[in-house]
Amino acid sequence: IRLPFTEWLSCCESRKYPSFFLSPTETEEFGPVFIHEPDDVIFSLNSDEKKVMLHCEARGNPPPTYSWYVNGTEVDSKTDYRYSFIDGDLIIENASETIDYGRYQCQAENSYGTILSRDALLQFAYLGAFSTRARGEVSVREGQGVVLMCTPPPHSPEIIYSWVFNEFPSFVAEDSRRFISQVTGNLYISKVQPSDVGSYICLVKNSVTNLRVLSPPTPLTLKTDGVMGEYEPKIEVHFPTSVLAAKGVTVRLECFALGNPVPTITWRKINGNIPKKARLRKSQAVLEIPNIQLEDSGTYECKAENPRGGTAFKGHLQVYTLPQWVRMINDTQMDSGEKLQWECKAIGRPRPNYRWLRNGLPLNDHVEIVNGELTIHKVQQADSGMYQCVAENKYGAVYSNAELKILASPPLFVTNPVRVIATLGKDVSLECKPRASPKPRITWRRADRNSFVLPEAMRVVLSPSRVEVTVGESVVLSCKATHDTSLDVAFQWFFNQKPIDFQQDGSHFEYIQTQVSTVDLMIRSILLKHAGKYGCRAQTSADTVLTEAELLVRGPPGPPGVVIVEEITDTTATLSWTRGLDNHSPISTYNLQARSPFSLGWQTVKTDPDPVTGDMESAMAVELNPWVEYEFRVVASNAIGTGDPSTPSRKVRTKEAVPAIAPSNVSGGNGRRHELVISWEVVSEEFQNGEGFGYIVAFRANGTRGWKEKMVTSADATMYKYRDETFPPLTPFEVKVGVYNNKGDGPFSKVVIIHSAEGEPREAPSDVKAYSISSSEIRVSWKPPNPGPGRPRAYEVSYWKESEQEESGKKQQTVKNETSMVLTGLEGNNIYLITVKGFNNIGQGPDSAPITAKTRKSPPAQPPNNLMWIQEGNNISLSWDPVKAKENESDVIGYMNIYIKLNIIIKLNTSINMNLPSLGSR
Repeated sequence: IRLPFTEWLSCCESRKYPSFFLSPTETEEFGPVFIHEPDDVIFSLNSDEKKVMLHCEARGNPPPTYSWYVNGTEVDSKTDYRYSFIDGDLIIENASETIDYGRYQCQAENSYGTILSRDALLQFAYLGAFSTRARGEVSVREGQGVVLMCTPPPHSPEIIYSWVFNEFPSFVAEDSRRFISQVTGNLYISKVQPSDVGSYICLVKNSVTNLRVLSPPTPLTLKTDGVMGEYEPKIEVHFPTSVLAAKGVTVRLECFALGNPVPTITWRKINGNIPKKARLRKSQAVLEIPNIQLEDSGTYECKAENPRGGTAFKGHLQVYTLPQWVRMINDTQMDSGEKLQWECKAIGRPRPNYRWLRNGLPLNDHVEIVNGELTIHKVQQADSGMYQCVAENKYGAVYSNAELKILASPPLFVTNPVRVIATLGKDVSLECKPRASPKPRITWRRADRNSFVLPEAMRVVLSPSRVEVTVGESVVLSCKATHDTSLDVAFQWFFNQKPIDFQQDGSHFEYIQTQVSTVDLMIRSILLKHAGKYGCRAQTSADTVLTEAELLVRGPPGPPGVVIVEEITDTTATLSWTRGLDNHSPISTYNLQARSPFSLGWQTVKTDPDPVTGDMESAMAVELNPWVEYEFRVVASNAIGTGDPSTPSRKVRTKEAVPAIAPSNVSGGNGRRHELVISWEVVSEEFQNGEGFGYIVAFRANGTRGWKEKMVTSADATMYKYRDETFPPLTPFEVKVGVYNNKGDGPFSKVVIIHSAEGEPREAPSDVKAYSISSSEIRVSWKPPNPGPGRPRAYEVSYWKESEQEESGKKQQTVKNETSMVLTGLEGNNIYLITVKGFNNIGQGPDSAPITAKTRKSPPAQPPNNLMWIQEGNNISLSWDPVKAKENESDVIGYMNIYIKLNIIIKLNTSINMNLPSLGSR
């Protein structure tokens, strides 16, 4: 209540406060709450302990009592001696699958209400025996595939299969040729060999009890009427066309084929990549994906191939999730007549449905239920109790429990009225809030008078009262108080009704005390978030005054609202969004941006219309690539700048279209004899425009009309080889490479000329010459053979002494196609025979006719003797004995004298006079 204050007032008489409002204590009463709910149980029928126990425990005050339900029917321990209860636990003696299999629920109840537990499934583990009937002989040809049937006995739950060969414990080893399915239990042999002949026994093991049983033997023999020829693969075991798996489990997809030769199994995920965590087991026959997640859903394909052909199988993997709570209900206390609104929310795949229970029974009267929302417009005492929100899909259910208490208590005051100093002529507030339920009727009465000091009202001026600034600027707000100077005044600054923390926000806010009754607020480096109401509160012991000023901040626009992709084609996407804040400067334009797996972050896209003006909230992104997954966002701009982008749209994929880009850099050549090698650059996935992308390689011999076309089905292929022994080496071909996908054929590249592989050189080099350049070296030269279909890439020189056989000779090769070579390391005064031939990648050409060359004799080994010299002034006279060459040495044709830097060649003379400048006495 708000009254002109002229005297003391008092409100209501206080009553004793009921214990219901006290803080919780150990003696507080409350409804049941589960501590432990029953879990699923698999009970072994072979167990010595014939007793099943389902555990349930709850707390509450008063302590709860328990009852149990199986498949919706209450368990009656009085009429069936096999049932008994120990606290909340259910004990089943001599449990039987036919009677006791099912879903069990525990119910806990006290005077405040009843709650039901989640379902617990009771299953029974057992493994029967194989039929003792003898199994017939299986006879196949060598090279043929075969399937040996296991036909397991009755069992629960899953069993593990293995096969024994001839006698235990010799087990069949699985490899690329042999596979044991853990789904069917059968043994698959893709190509039978003589070593496979023998007796086969299927062994199964219960995964819970570990009990094992053996089947009767199946003999495998070979027919004697021939060997099975090669044949294309046939997939004999594969995963279903639709696979359901719970999130978090390990999924194993099987795929195995019979075939000769033994097929190779490969896997791929359509429209995506196989998860990196996936593993290939059993020679790639099993794709194992651990900890399966929603993003692992999709279509998976296994492909079996051998040289005779290939076949494939596709199946869809769908991941489901049990409901998980996002929002749960909580215990609530309310006054009678108030409105109750509870909301529970869960996620799951499929999306969960909701139902509500009160004290274990469905809710339907005088309540409003919309999905996970429960509304009771006026609660009554009868609405008290235990409530449960149940979120469920076909894979399971979760329960959220809460207690609703409708309060009833007399009014109680916690504090008494206080003395108040007020200012003359101003309003004063006195609070009267007793605790009571339902809400009490409040009346006021006048009490005794008191004397007051009534100073003049304080006035506060805050200037400027309204100011506009741009992001990055600064401003000062000044607050001046006019008041009774006998009273001290204190100031406090507020931003949007919250006190400013100058220590935490010191980089933007500064408190400045200019005078006793005046303070300033400096706001520097202003950001958009600083826009709002700034308050200055001045306070004395007698009065408090708050005045406010408004700060408007102009800045770049805020992010636009949610971006919705309304329509998608192969090259366009129609987008809509909601207008964001303009931050006091009109939005001028919007910029549309897109991101794909092939882009370097966010890229601006072309639009229709162009530009997208600020008054628009829809536009079309154009010139997108077909069959590419995009995200879109929108950015707004105004005169101040460009704002933050919107949150990205959901990912969408453009529609498929015929490929529009042909392969580039088509070239080729080389290869083996009679091969035409064609290569190109791979077309990026960004431009493949759809599923089933591949290449069309077209070629024809130069001068002919009809094109030969070959399909290359791999999108990653960069080469095609065509072999035909009828065309000669270096035959020119016109070649072009096109593209296609499931929507149709795209364009071809420009036609280029590519030659088939060349042959080996047909002719020997001509004009081969050789001459000695020293006692250990001979230079050999030649001319290339005439141009032909086999061009030499290099040459090989063979040489051997006249006294030796050609086979014992040596060979040297040029690095490239040089036409000369120096043979080194030869012996002096010897005749050598020499041949030259060309070679290339295909082979070697013929040898040239042998020619001869003789190495020179070795120089004299004996130096001149009796060297004498006489100095006459600047002249020196040298003399020595002549050197006589031996029979195996070359003749002396001169002498060489070297003195310091002077080199002199002496012709046959045995003495010389030298005029040396300034030799002195040396």
